Amino acid sequence: MAETNMNPIAILNDAFRSTFIGGTVVLTAGVQALDEAEQRVVIQAVQSFSDFSEDNDPYQEHDCAVFVVNNKRYLFKIDYYDLNLEYGSQNPADPNLTKRVLTVMLADEY
Repeated sequence: MAETNMNPIAILNDAFRSTFIGGTVVLTAGVQALDEAEQRVVIQAVQSFSDFSEDNDPYQEHDCAVFVVNNKRYLFKIDYYDLNLEYGSQNPADPNLTKRVLTVMLADEY
């Protein structure tokens, strides 16, 4: 799919997820408990993830996925908040109104 035809939320999510710029990244306790080398591999998998499909991305926002690293299942999820992180964003397609929070977790922590 050409980027010009992509959902604007997906474009913003891909930019944030691949660079970790433009929001907050949270690693759950399970991911924080991994050794540093394993954490790097997991983070790289999140940042390079591109296997979105109709099955795992029905709204075409690129906001959530399950992936496997060294035979362990992980999940990342992007949530959209207002700039004060108090409420949901009124318009996740508008970066001037939205603070993105990406959470990386072991799948069994969900």
